[in-house]
Amino acid sequence: MIKSVAIQGVKGSFHHIVSQEYFESQVVANPCLSFDETVDSLLSKKSDAAIMALENSIAGSIIPNYALIDANNLHIVGEHYLDIQHNLMALPNQTILDVKEVYSHPMALLQCKAFFKKHPHIRLIEDKDTAEVAERIQNNQLKGVAAIASTLAAQIFELSILATSIQTIKHNETRFVIVKQQNSEIPENQINKASIKFELDHQRGSLATILNVMSDCKLNLTKIQSLPKIDTPWKYAFFVDVTFENYQDFIKAKSIMEIMATHFKILGEYKNAKN
Repeated sequence: MIKSVAIQGVKGSFHHIVSQEYFESQVVANPCLSFDETVDSLLSKKSDAAIMALENSIAGSIIPNYALIDANNLHIVGEHYLDIQHNLMALPNQTILDVKEVYSHPMALLQCKAFFKKHPHIRLIEDKDTAEVAERIQNNQLKGVAAIASTLAAQIFELSILATSIQTIKHNETRFVIVKQQNSEIPENQINKASIKFELDHQRGSLATILNVMSDCKLNLTKIQSLPKIDTPWKYAFFVDVTFENYQDFIKAKSIMEIMATHFKILGEYKNAKN
């Protein structure tokens, strides 16, 4: 049973919200300032599981996290999609005209570009985490400084929201995965999604051939992401997500792909959160 979970960011972060929404029973959230620290918390057994953002519907894949999961032999045991609503917040009794600087995570700044174009007097500064900035503003009583964070962060750190839903695209969703050191414990009849990794030789049509195997075995490709192999220039590893109705279809496809691909690896078998 999972009693504690490592999250990137402080309480009030989007990872913290996922920890509240995903687990049926209450878990202790262990805040970490980076994804490396999040993984270390899991490997050191300080936390039973970790939550990691993998992709955003606006900004795309968070590629370093794929590498972290792979390099540390972690297993994806679940996923959760969160509607990301960015809010501009500052100490009470200020207006947006009082704000001179906004500190936030680069991805949050990217997702709110159109809003800040309307407020050219505000200087945008990249920071480690959204909610951590909110905490810093409260702890240091920073006037003229604002954060981009969740409504939960505004509540926890007693900040006033100056503007709501400031992200450029209003439907802004992030996919988070729950990772452990062991593979999933859910019954086979509940598994309908898998994450795999493989490499291919430089041969014409090799990727197309393996994708055809997935199609022939009734697997639905929902994600494909290539990552360069640092130690081998111009060679890539592929990270793929597939969904299926019958677990045996996946088993059949896996047995063929293991022969066709090199360094074939299952990163996780779990329940599709989009069902």
